[in-house]
Amino acid sequence: MSVSFGALFRTFGRIGLLSFGGPAAQFALMHEELVDRRGWLSEKQYLSALSFCMMLPGPEAMQLCTYAGWRLRGVPGGLLAGALFVLPGAVIVFALAMAYAAWGQVPWVAAAFLGVKAAVLVVVIQALIKVARRAFGHDMAEGLALAALAFVALYGFALPFPVVIGFAALWGALRGGVAGETVPLPRGTARGTVMTVVIFGLLWAAPLALVAGSPLLADIGLFFSKLAVVTFGGAYAVLAYMSQTVVETHGWLTTAEMIDGLGLAETTPGPLILVTEFVAALTGAKLGPGMALAAAALTLWVTFIPCFLWIFAGAPYIEWITHQPRLAGALRAITAAVVGVIANLSLWFALHVLFASLSRSTPALPEWSSFQPVAAGLTALSALLLFGTRLGLAATLALMAVAGLAVELLS
Repeated sequence: MSVSFGALFRTFGRIGLLSFGGPAAQFALMHEELVDRRGWLSEKQYLSALSFCMMLPGPEAMQLCTYAGWRLRGVPGGLLAGALFVLPGAVIVFALAMAYAAWGQVPWVAAAFLGVKAAVLVVVIQALIKVARRAFGHDMAEGLALAALAFVALYGFALPFPVVIGFAALWGALRGGVAGETVPLPRGTARGTVMTVVIFGLLWAAPLALVAGSPLLADIGLFFSKLAVVTFGGAYAVLAYMSQTVVETHGWLTTAEMIDGLGLAETTPGPLILVTEFVAALTGAKLGPGMALAAAALTLWVTFIPCFLWIFAGAPYIEWITHQPRLAGALRAITAAVVGVIANLSLWFALHVLFASLSRSTPALPEWSSFQPVAAGLTALSALLLFGTRLGLAATLALMAVAGLAVELLS
């Protein structure tokens, strides 16, 4: 099929501008545009590509766009499609981060964000429910056990997130999957794969060498490079790990700023992992707008260049990969463990939204005297809006911001 770059630009630009609502809504939008409306991918190609992207670290929807562009016009098409999915949201997130850095501590702004935080807590719980439904379909008992072990490891013992995911993948691979149709390896692609890995590996590493003289930028680049490798199961799966590292290890942001950043990222098009750009921009903004721009650009680069690497290196092998039972088993185990990871994130958010202070022990426990009834009331209202009405996420976040403002004005 011959598709012009102009058609690619229009289609993937439209997808990038309309990609609100998280991966489920983004997958539905891409299916409508690429399969139903234009027939650029068949149903089987779309589902195989989606399964492949679910095995990869990073934002699945962006990687699915990149694969579709690659299939239609090779590497240039993949670069165009992936970039158009990310850039609209990236521009908006940077602008919001700068506005937040300038006005985030104003009392009425803080009041609006209290309402947004309450909604974000409910959104994370929604994500937990959705992932659990998908994760436990194959083996309920084993899935629940993996999720519970992941939760205890993270919350009870503060084990690093990559270690938890690594053990889950190893368990799933050893257990294996259901043997299916045998698909031979593609021929004549090894040299091209090696060249792809070398080129994009160097592109990934180049900025890290350039910022080696700036301790802050070097730390930001290295941390978000590592995050790009372990982001299995979507952004929600790594938010607790990222938040704890950003807040407790590096001290770049406060817990309140971290939760506000997630709320802002929820309102923009593109992948939720753009919250990493908010973190970097707000961290850099403390040293001036130039550092904010440099930190945001570096974070975008080290977050999304690996996505192009995974797709361009793996795309020729997609049929073979998606038919390997051990890889399928590893993916199922990771998905089950991610339920425990998101449960840990839900509890972490709930404690920080509903209580003003926590103990410094492991695990962290709330100081009951610091309970915040206004935050609890706003959380109940956001749960009613999200679970009990047909309002979309953007409308709910806007209403909760207004509710937070109303409480401030009436108090």
